[in-house]
Amino acid sequence: MLTALSIRDVVLIESLDLEFGPGLGVLTGETGAGKSILLDALGLALGARADSGLVRQGQAQAVVSVSFDLPAAHPALGLLGDNGLAGEAGEPLVIRRIVKADGGSRALVNDQSASVALLRDLGALLVEIHGQHDDRGLLNPRGHRALLDAFAGLSTAAAEAAFRSWGEAEAALAAARDQLDAAARDREWLEHSVAELTKLAPEPGEEEALADVRATMQKGARLAEDIGTVGQLLDGSEGGLSLLRQAARRMERIAGEHEKLEEALAALDRALVEASDAEDRLAAAAEALAYDPARLEEAETRLFEIRAVARKHRVEPDALPALAQDLAARLAALDAGEQGLGRLEARVAETRAAYEADAAALTAARTAAAARLDAAVARELAPLKLDAAKFRTIVEPLPETQWGARGRDRVEFEVSTNPGAPFAPLVRIASGGELSRFILALKVALAERGTARTMIFDEIDRGVGGAVASAIGERLHRLAEGAQLLVVTHSPQVAARGRTHLLIEKSHAGLVTRTGVHALDEARRREEIARMLSGAQVTDEARAQALRLLEAA
Repeated sequence: MLTALSIRDVVLIESLDLEFGPGLGVLTGETGAGKSILLDALGLALGARADSGLVRQGQAQAVVSVSFDLPAAHPALGLLGDNGLAGEAGEPLVIRRIVKADGGSRALVNDQSASVALLRDLGALLVEIHGQHDDRGLLNPRGHRALLDAFAGLSTAAAEAAFRSWGEAEAALAAARDQLDAAARDREWLEHSVAELTKLAPEPGEEEALADVRATMQKGARLAEDIGTVGQLLDGSEGGLSLLRQAARRMERIAGEHEKLEEALAALDRALVEASDAEDRLAAAAEALAYDPARLEEAETRLFEIRAVARKHRVEPDALPALAQDLAARLAALDAGEQGLGRLEARVAETRAAYEADAAALTAARTAAAARLDAAVARELAPLKLDAAKFRTIVEPLPETQWGARGRDRVEFEVSTNPGAPFAPLVRIASGGELSRFILALKVALAERGTARTMIFDEIDRGVGGAVASAIGERLHRLAEGAQLLVVTHSPQVAARGRTHLLIEKSHAGLVTRTGVHALDEARRREEIARMLSGAQVTDEARAQALRLLEAA
């Protein structure tokens, strides 16, 4: 519910603070008094385009603030949360818009900076404004299906879940087909590669091992002559070991003659041990570096094959075993792909059938509800001086490309304003006060099923009077029982129905013109309604008629 409106320096309004309550509130005043300024200011706070022309002459900025009380489940609180703004049930929601004289503007929600787009989204949830040129709310065909569903008490949860499941199944099938198509294009390459890798049968670490064998054998070929020569020098008949042994035998015969000879013999024994060890190590090295041309050719051939296949597949040689497994798995998946597609296609058919069943149930319920809504609106037309008009709710199938989570129906409200005239969308057929009365008829029939609980009607009674104005007032009063209505009116019959009455007046002080708004007590209210009845000169007869209207209301 809208609880307060504060305006500073907007056009002719210098300073204005208004409070609002539930039920029907009426705003009256002479033509040109500034009623439109109030609506412009409210619209500014709810995301309308900022215009520096709204700033009062001579001032730096205009400021408009609005406050709302929201119940715990109001969707505006969820919208605030989605945008990272604080909003708590039980705390007022305060929206402030500042427009600079140089054209700049700022928007704040609960004193936190916000975008104008967010203000527009909040405004759509908080207030419905119906006026002479309104193109939102009930006039927007995109909202008609939701209004019909609310009128019928329909839930679209089952269709939403079925549509989501169908979409997931379609996505899975499309992904599988893409994979299968890509694999099918590569089948010949896959088969060749798998056969090649299977024949090669690479093992982890094999390339490194083969490279080590090749390097060792190449080194052995280079060192073989030197190793053989050293071996001859050590172990030949005239080699170092033979000569050391001969020397040691001769030394043994004479070592006892002197201690120095014994020391020399010990040194010869040590030399023999070291030379023997060198001979053994040389033999081991010769064996390790043994050069076998046939074995070297075999190792090199295998090594070069592994490296060539790795280059071909643009992987490291050690990655070939894993690549072989992966390509074999892809080939196997391709072979089994048709069976997998069949299962996915069956799932798509199953989920589509479930969605179509839920959507068909929604269509049937909407068609039945449309007939009830048409009858309810028809009952409201004649008292509102729309007795020649006809109203109908169109429920027709959408093309499959436009099916969605809430069904496959297009819903639109249409009217024919004269006998024999074709039906057409409400916004194109009705005009002026006639348009507002159609909206009122719809609102009464729908029992205000929309989200916004605050509604504003701008001059809904233009061009009518007498019984029609009384009928409008009675319906506004009825509609306000479960909501908050603000009505800008020229009709005394409508004004008399208001729970609260605000008078908009223009005053002059020298060259300065100001617009003010005053809450009327009973006496001033009776005087204002009498003015509306009689014009500039208020008569006693008009005062008496005003009293009768108030008492009847």
